Order: sequence, then C-alpha cells, then structure tokens
Amino acid sequence: MTDALEDHRGTVSISGRPIINLRFADDIDGLAGNECELASLVEQLDKASSNFGMEISAEKTKIMANSKEPSKKEIKVNGQILERVTKFKYLGSIITDEGSKPEILSRIAQTTAALIKLKPIWNNKNISISSKIRLLRSLVMSIFLYACESWILNADIERRIRAMEMRCYRRLLGISYKDHTTNEEVSRRIINAIGLHDDLLTIVRQRKLKWYGHTTHSSGLAKTIMQGTVNGGRRRGRQKKRWDDNIREWTGFELRNTLRRAEDREEWKAVVLRDLATHLVVDGHRGALKNDWAGTGI
Repeated sequence: MTDALEDHRGTVSISGRPIINLRFADDIDGLAGNECELASLVEQLDKASSNFGMEISAEKTKIMANSKEPSKKEIKVNGQILERVTKFKYLGSIITDEGSKPEILSRIAQTTAALIKLKPIWNNKNISISSKIRLLRSLVMSIFLYACESWILNADIERRIRAMEMRCYRRLLGISYKDHTTNEEVSRRIINAIGLHDDLLTIVRQRKLKWYGHTTHSSGLAKTIMQGTVNGGRRRGRQKKRWDDNIREWTGFELRNTLRRAEDREEWKAVVLRDLATHLVVDGHRGALKNDWAGTGI
C-alpha cells in the first residue's frame, strides 16, 4: 500500500486529515472523492501488487458509491469490470449508505439461527436454567453484540432488540406463544434463575458509551473520524440520525460538553452509570448495574 499510495493524492479528508484507505491485514477499503480518483487508486494498487507477484481479485472487489447520481465510469482489474453494489461486508459487518439497520437485522438473523441450532441444549432437562443462560450469552448473544459500538439506535431498532431477547429467553425456557405468557413473566423467571442483570439493550448502550470514552482518550484515526468534520453540508429534508446523536440523547449533554466530560475518566464513568440507571427506570426493567470497566480503556 505504501508504494501504491506514494504519488496518490486523495480528496477525502476529515478535519483536514486525508483518508485514502482503511485496512486490516489483507482487507482493504479504498476511499475516493470521485470516480476518476477511484480509478486511479485501483490502477496504482493493481500495479504495485503486480510488482510483488500479487494480484487483486476482481471477483471479491466491489465498488459502492455514496451518491444519488448514477455511476458511469467502468473500473477494471485484470480486464474485468468491477461490480457495483449498494452494500458490502467489511471485517464481518455490512457497510451501506442506509446506516446500521441492515447490519443489526443481519445480526438478529444470525443470532436466531444460532439459537435454533442449539435446540438440543434448550430441550435438555438435565441442564439447569442458569447454565443454559450462561451458554446463551456466550454462544448466542455474543454473535449479536459483535461491533455493536458502531450502531445507530432508534425506537424501531430498540424494539427489535427487546423482541429478539425475549424470543431467546422463551426458546430457552420452552415457552410457546400459545401459552400466552407475558414478557414480564418471562423476565421474572430469568431473574429468579440468575438474579438481577442488565438486559441486552442496556449492554449495547453501555458498550457504545464506553467506546466513546475510550476513543476520546486516544489519538488515532477513530478519534479523528468520530470528532472531525467534513466539507459540505447535509442534504435537504429530514436528516438521518447520526452516531453521536445517541450519545447526546442518552447523556443529555451537547457534544462539546460530552467531549469535555469524557476526557475525565472518573466523571465519564459516573455519566455512563447514571444513563444506565435512568434507562432501566424509564424502560421499566429491573437490572443490576455492574461497574466492570476492565479492558475498556476508560
């Protein structure tokens, strides 16, 4: 990549910092401000790869445009035209201009599939309820929570998360919808088995707030993207909810005050715990707030 980008001048920047690509191991995501720039980037990368005896896989390489105007320019690798898509998967997450909803719905589907595969465990009467719940959290819920720090939550998404969690608990407890058992009764049985606990939505909020505090103390690209600004204005009409809108709503602070508070680790811990306590009271859920900050960098 160093050789390929030596003479490349990108136009995508955040707060004046050029961002030409994102890469992790052999997964590379190139960024360009227009089609000609992207074609030049692909050509230089293809040439540099050939110098080291490697080649770009045209089959696995996709192009996605974040623009209302239709794409016209054909970009080729080894004589093959690269496919244009409206979404693609990068590091296990779906990237699309529709926000995080497609990724969350995909996670819900994957979680449901994992839940069904473990049916023999849920039906095994020799395994205690508390053990089944621990297995549910480690083998099923962990699939759903992957990269949840990057999600944008709204009322519809929060409703879907609660519904999925109840579906998991009902399957674990062997409760059919024909039994007409309320969600409150399901929650009571889970609490009786493992005691007070944070629900799934609370865990998502907690992880996102912790990551915000962790990133605020860093000095890398993540902080630049989270706090930086880009040239241009937002489109006319109703605006889509942004990632940091959740932070503002949950804490009750404007972003400039949130950044200042996040710089103080202890103060940010108090802000997060206060938000979680308020969240549990508003939603009517019982939960135990756990002050477990190990490994979060907060």
